[in-house]
Amino acid sequence: MLKLLFYSSGRVGLDTNMPTPDAKFSVSLQAWCSTSSPVHVGSFLEFGYDKKSAKGPQHWGDLKEEWSACKKGKTQSPIDLSTNRVELIPKLGGLKYWSYKPQHATVRNMGNIVQVNWVGDAGSIEINGTHFFLQNAHWHWPAEHTINGRRYDLELHIVHVSPQPDGTNKTAVIGVLYKYGSPDPFLSKLGKDILEIPEKDDEKSVGVIDPSEMMRGSKMYYRYMGSLTAPPCTQGIIWTVDKKIRTVSRGQVKLFKDAYAKENARPLQPINQREIQLYFQMPKNKPQY
Repeated sequence: MLKLLFYSSGRVGLDTNMPTPDAKFSVSLQAWCSTSSPVHVGSFLEFGYDKKSAKGPQHWGDLKEEWSACKKGKTQSPIDLSTNRVELIPKLGGLKYWSYKPQHATVRNMGNIVQVNWVGDAGSIEINGTHFFLQNAHWHWPAEHTINGRRYDLELHIVHVSPQPDGTNKTAVIGVLYKYGSPDPFLSKLGKDILEIPEKDDEKSVGVIDPSEMMRGSKMYYRYMGSLTAPPCTQGIIWTVDKKIRTVSRGQVKLFKDAYAKENARPLQPINQREIQLYFQMPKNKPQY
């Protein structure tokens, strides 16, 4: 049976039947629990988003040696998803590339963001035959990615990992963009809970949350290779940004601003000739050429 190992350092890996002195415990994939945050490593208080601050985004790569990719990396995120740069990829049979399921979850105050952690196996996405297991979701305001130069009002990042035999993790992140309009139903369920975790590292159980509610109605999406959008700015991240723009109320975004930070979005990074693909569903009953 495939097993995952949870290390004392917080790293997740595959059990390869080799001695692992720092392994804390192992569980079957079906019982996999993920309550840590491997993506935004370190305290958010170690860096900030104020461009006038010594800890602002332009200085992240100088704050720590292990954050040097923030300054020197050539495939950093976020980027502008420009129509004149994309390669169109027709995808037949629909685009349900995720298979999520309801699972118990918590919300946690991470300093400059609020994060939803699923406590158990909440499903996965499949990319090129590899399963990436859902770990957490968090928000940035305003949105970090732009489409044809337009910056939206909020961005949701849904984080997934795929443990590798060498003990490392591959990471895939789905980005969902929002503009001001009707309240977001998913956020509406969490509003009261978000207000009840006012201090950093406060965490609260929110019962069973269905992650599929975040992705309903998706039919087109961008994909490119990038990085984490916060230190350590690790590269090699598979980004999937949903082309469907959802709505969020001004009050919901104000809740984030009042409780956490005025903004927490990293500025756009150079594309550096990277490929951007746009996957879409072909119209039914029409010939392909």
